[in-house]
Amino acid sequence: MKQGPDQIALPLDWPQSDGDARFIVSAANQDAFDHFRKFSLWPVKATILTGPRRSGRTLLARSFIERVGGRLFDEADRRDEEELFHAWNQAQDTGRPLIMVADGVPPAWSPRLPDLKTRLAITPVVRIHHPDDVLFPALIQLQFADRGLHIPGDALRFMSDRLHRDYWTIERAVEAVDRYAIAERARLSLPTIRRALIDARMIGEAA
Repeated sequence: MKQGPDQIALPLDWPQSDGDARFIVSAANQDAFDHFRKFSLWPVKATILTGPRRSGRTLLARSFIERVGGRLFDEADRRDEEELFHAWNQAQDTGRPLIMVADGVPPAWSPRLPDLKTRLAITPVVRIHHPDDVLFPALIQLQFADRGLHIPGDALRFMSDRLHRDYWTIERAVEAVDRYAIAERARLSLPTIRRALIDARMIGEAA
């Protein structure tokens, strides 16, 4: 798992995969991360994973399934209930886990199928939260690195302090800055980033 600024390195009891380099552990997602490391202690071989979209929830679930096997249902709260019911039973019979990534969790997610509803009621729920002081700048940095760009420290602090703190905003902001820098043939600097975010109406002129 990739480490963000001032992050505590977590010991891993599994080998690294390609997806791990994109999952940054902080207090915002550490409970979910630790839950998957303790698979042998699960009361049932299934888990509901929830959190904001673009938070890395599917990435975390897929990385886990790649290691131990089992099945992953993304948008599980919109999937066929009979299929989920049989998958849940199969996970208990085989010991291979079922991971259900969902926007809603019980009781908000309330299936019509009584047998599935009963099984979800005893299934652990783990959550990824909105990005914290460690995760937010680390993800901004990662998004720029994906584009082959290095963001200076002062510009990273500027973005972290002024942008609305959610996962979608990170992607929108990095896209806006990249487009502006290309259009203006400008280097990635604090003035460039400030102007790009103002033009994109993501911060005010007074920022």
